[in-house]
Amino acid sequence: MKWFKRIGSLLAGLLIGSVAFAQAYPNKPVRIVVAYQAGQGTDVISRLVAEQLTKSLGQSFYIENRGGAGGNIGTEVAARAAPDGYTLIMGTNGTHTMNQFLYQSLAFNPEKDFDPIILVGTFPMVVMTGADSPIKSIDDLIARVKANPRAADIALPSTTARLVFELLKERSQAPLFGVPYKGSSAAHTDVLGGQIPLVIDTVTAGRALVNSGKLRALGVTSAKPTPLLPNAKTVAEQGLPGFEVVAWNALYAPKGTPAAIVKQLNAEVAKILAQPETRQRLIELGFEPAGGTPEQLGDFTRSERDRWGPLIKKADIRAE
Repeated sequence: MKWFKRIGSLLAGLLIGSVAFAQAYPNKPVRIVVAYQAGQGTDVISRLVAEQLTKSLGQSFYIENRGGAGGNIGTEVAARAAPDGYTLIMGTNGTHTMNQFLYQSLAFNPEKDFDPIILVGTFPMVVMTGADSPIKSIDDLIARVKANPRAADIALPSTTARLVFELLKERSQAPLFGVPYKGSSAAHTDVLGGQIPLVIDTVTAGRALVNSGKLRALGVTSAKPTPLLPNAKTVAEQGLPGFEVVAWNALYAPKGTPAAIVKQLNAEVAKILAQPETRQRLIELGFEPAGGTPEQLGDFTRSERDRWGPLIKKADIRAE
């Protein structure tokens, strides 16, 4: 009987200690790793979330930029960190779904080394052309290319742009031709100058040129129209039903982080994303606010891997 009482006391103590630990979190600064350079989209959205978490939880949430290798360097840093809630990472569709297919090997496992917390924001891609271009829509683009295969070459400044291109080529059965670029600026300059007819880029990167009338949006790659470019039609509604490609940011923790902390962070970020001023700020920055449970983020991440892995392999896309 005494043995049972001791076991019961021990279990009760562990439970109370676990609850106390969760309630005390955070009791020191929390690092959010951003696997890209300062000033890029992931960095911007991370700083907004960190600022709001600092206000709501009373401890400093700070950004540590660890860029390089397409996000792999910083992601490895987060994967190897102690799973105590004091290191988080703002993951992307690159770091947590695509890179494992784009790179020959990774020093971390995006499927096994992280606990999902919450999907923070999404942003679609957009197919754009010059304001004076005779190409007026996705339907028009496909028809012109089928009539003349080199009539509408497309600038591709990122891996995600390449995925949109490959999916568009596969779904339309049009002989599209893509031209790799090292970044958005050079691609936009060449489209504006007439050196290349079209570009696929993020809405975040392209909407200022669209809103100013310098470029024309032929179609966005979200399933539904986006408030980021409210006057642009989707690719899906232009003869390619079900067409959808979105880039995204999501918060993760190293695998084994206490469930109570994951739950707490999910609840806090969900509240932040529900605030009207935060939602408006995210839209201004080029992100559609997201949300959901850790389980939903886990399911979403797996579905993204299942979707893009085969396409990357089929198109033989490799990171440079």
